[in-house]
Amino acid sequence: MGAGDPAPAEMSPDIHPAAVAIASASLLLSACGGGGGGGSSGGSGGGVSPPPPPVAQVTASQAARFLLQAQFSASESDVTNVQSLGISGWLDARMAEAPGPTGVAWLDSRGHNAITSEQTYFNPVFGDWMIWNQVLTSPDQLRKRIALALSEHFVVSLNPIDGFYPPYCIAAYWDMLAKNAFGNFRTLLEDVTLSVAMGIYLNTLGNEKENAQGRQPDENYAREVMQLFTLGLYQLNNDGSIKTDLLTGAKLETYTQSDVTNLARVFTGYDRDLTGVTTTPNPAGLGYPIPNTRYVTNPMKLTASKHSMLAVNFLGTSIPANTEGTAALKTALDALFNHPNVGPFFARAMIQRLVTSNPSAAYINRVASAFNNNGSGVRGDFKAFWKALFTDPEALTVPTADTAGKLREPMIRFVQLLRTAGFASWSGKYEIYDLTNPDFGLGQSPLRSGSVFNFFRPGYVPPNTTLADRNAVAPEFQLVNESSIASYINFTLHVMKNGYADIDLTYTRPLTMVADTTALVNWLNLYMTGDQLSPATVSLIKTALDSVPVSATSTDAQKIDRMWSAFLLVIASPEYLIQK
Repeated sequence: MGAGDPAPAEMSPDIHPAAVAIASASLLLSACGGGGGGGSSGGSGGGVSPPPPPVAQVTASQAARFLLQAQFSASESDVTNVQSLGISGWLDARMAEAPGPTGVAWLDSRGHNAITSEQTYFNPVFGDWMIWNQVLTSPDQLRKRIALALSEHFVVSLNPIDGFYPPYCIAAYWDMLAKNAFGNFRTLLEDVTLSVAMGIYLNTLGNEKENAQGRQPDENYAREVMQLFTLGLYQLNNDGSIKTDLLTGAKLETYTQSDVTNLARVFTGYDRDLTGVTTTPNPAGLGYPIPNTRYVTNPMKLTASKHSMLAVNFLGTSIPANTEGTAALKTALDALFNHPNVGPFFARAMIQRLVTSNPSAAYINRVASAFNNNGSGVRGDFKAFWKALFTDPEALTVPTADTAGKLREPMIRFVQLLRTAGFASWSGKYEIYDLTNPDFGLGQSPLRSGSVFNFFRPGYVPPNTTLADRNAVAPEFQLVNESSIASYINFTLHVMKNGYADIDLTYTRPLTMVADTTALVNWLNLYMTGDQLSPATVSLIKTALDSVPVSATSTDAQKIDRMWSAFLLVIASPEYLIQK
């Protein structure tokens, strides 16, 4: 956690003991035996998915379940809106609406661009405040939920970013992801490549051509743009299955070291674009001037004299020697974008982040086909891609397999809790810090991945579990251990009772039902889980709550105690933790 981050309190003595016991047991059960993945096999078909059922057939449960895939939370008005427009119509409306406030604009509004003697322009924690504000308050939830999923694929982390304005550097990257969320993959790929944040993170900022003294172009971005962002390690069929050698059965690799070495030449010569950058004398009296924020928010710019002019040959694409740098970049990115692996590789990754850990081959094929062709001959159209992903039969149908679904990511749970319970930042600063510490926080925090490989591996399998026996993966379970389980309960209890820094939970809507346990539990079941709590779990939670009677005349302390218990029992239950 960052400096000034309040430490979690001990478990509240006001929470009913039954609630704590049930929550602890539920989390342990989920960690040891639950899992993400599976899912029922979808129907046949390629390209853009067929239209959804008529809007009148969308139940409240179906609407809430869909919203919890496509957004951070589901409100009563959201559910009504989906029922009115239908899932497909709702997606069209959200993808057509204007973007919400940007991260850079919010930082400006809070004065974080000020140049003062306190040297706050070096402080990275404002980047945490920015991203928490974005995911907690942005009205364009679909765009921001997708941007967060993209941030776990095209990974840049605030952790190593230093120098001037780390918050603005990561905010510009975040805003770029959000801006491109409903655009085209090819545009996003180029914007990612030219981002200063990515340039710092994967060493293309200031990367120079080879010289007579033995210097060679840095290969970091060239490797990761193929391995992690576009192609993956092995050649794929359109349904995500790996191609193999017909004689040996060996997996066919996508690229070689020679491809990396050649491609690295394309990413030389890029550095900061100082257009619009002004400087101010150092107010602390130090010997260097302070630039304005465009120093980190402008995309990188080519310096031709530092760009390699050697020929480039990779993945069957040839870029002749002495090709101008921007032309070489276009050819290289076009080659990556048009590689047949991109559709299935990216489809699996996004399905895992938003719907299920183990999508069927048919599901991947349908979404990849929409990526390959939006129905009008356009490749990489995100609107068609997200439409196919969210309206696929495998996404819309509640799976029955006991290993189906995915573990909700800790940061998603936290955002959903605050949005559903209601909250306020009494100072407007949104002072939520890096929560990746698994002993005192969530074990995860947006834009704070520990490496370019994201918070967890896409192929992670929890050892000694039912998932392992069934050859199913559960990526998010890589964050689950004894410390993170206990911390999740303690940290969440602390926030529910005491808030976090300048954030307080209000419980405005659920408090209206606090004396009626049936209404309260049903409301939480619908808006927190999409009605995925079983009748037995609903009965168990209701019994625990009813063991301490609360009426309209009870004290505020008694009412809020029931509220904490109710939320805890829901968010600690396996049927909530495993999103299906």
